[in-house]
Amino acid sequence: MANLHRELAELERSGYRLVGRHKHAAVKVCHWTRKSLLDRGICYKEQFYGRELGVRSHRCLQLTPSLPFCDHKCVFCWRNVDITYPSWIGDVDEPGEILDGAISAQRQLLSGFKGNPRVNMQKWLEAQEPKHCAISLAGEPTIYPKISELIEECHRRGMTSFLVTNGLHPEVLRELKEPTQLYISVVAPDEGTYEATCRPQVRDGWRRLNESLELMSSFSCRRVMRLTLVKGLNLKDAEGYSRLIEKAEPDFVEAKAYFAVGFSRSRLGPSFMASHAEIKAFAEELARSTGYGIIDESPASRVVLLKGH
Repeated sequence: MANLHRELAELERSGYRLVGRHKHAAVKVCHWTRKSLLDRGICYKEQFYGRELGVRSHRCLQLTPSLPFCDHKCVFCWRNVDITYPSWIGDVDEPGEILDGAISAQRQLLSGFKGNPRVNMQKWLEAQEPKHCAISLAGEPTIYPKISELIEECHRRGMTSFLVTNGLHPEVLRELKEPTQLYISVVAPDEGTYEATCRPQVRDGWRRLNESLELMSSFSCRRVMRLTLVKGLNLKDAEGYSRLIEKAEPDFVEAKAYFAVGFSRSRLGPSFMASHAEIKAFAEELARSTGYGIIDESPASRVVLLKGH
């Protein structure tokens, strides 16, 4: 655990804030939240989903309830995955405590913007009361034992919720309190590529993921399959991904490029980053294979959105 404490301290120095008594949750101000406060752009989630769901980049709270816990060691992950635990260790903080701490920490992180004359002050004031919770910062949120209660707490406070999961806990998804939007990350078209890309810490990860994909159509909330695509690794076999899309029947598919940030630069690096043109070309292959249509794109984030009929 000493190595974990050192990594958490490093994360705090890089802008993360650990929250809760037991420090297994964290918040970090998103790059696009900062850009929005300066009226210099919005994130692709606001662009893609903001009209229907009211998502606004400057009012988004990016958090994780399970920072050190994940059962993948993905080669494209920005974290030091050598310090990642596949199952829960220690005590559990309550969802209300996590949200209170995250909102307080976000306000503190944004406090310096108030004195910046280039900041949109109306947005800064609105940002003090986040309206959207992106449960996606790091770690695997479905390992957090009270994930349903956290989603319920978000909704009780009038916040929308996006939950991003790696799909390795179908038993949790079966009992999950539905978020506003559910993401399942799919980063391989076949089991061999999955093993090489995700480096799962469980023996039956591919089976678990496919079981979660089979459950996806049973959700009544908005459902998104996210493909994080790494050039030279998993940016291939549109037909294979299409079979998984057919199995899950998501409302939307996001085809998104890997970005060389954090610890991933020592494993992969910029040469593994696909261009937006390459991502769009692959999205067009997916569209031909699935019948989904391309409805939007964000070149800055190298992501293309497809929608089912």
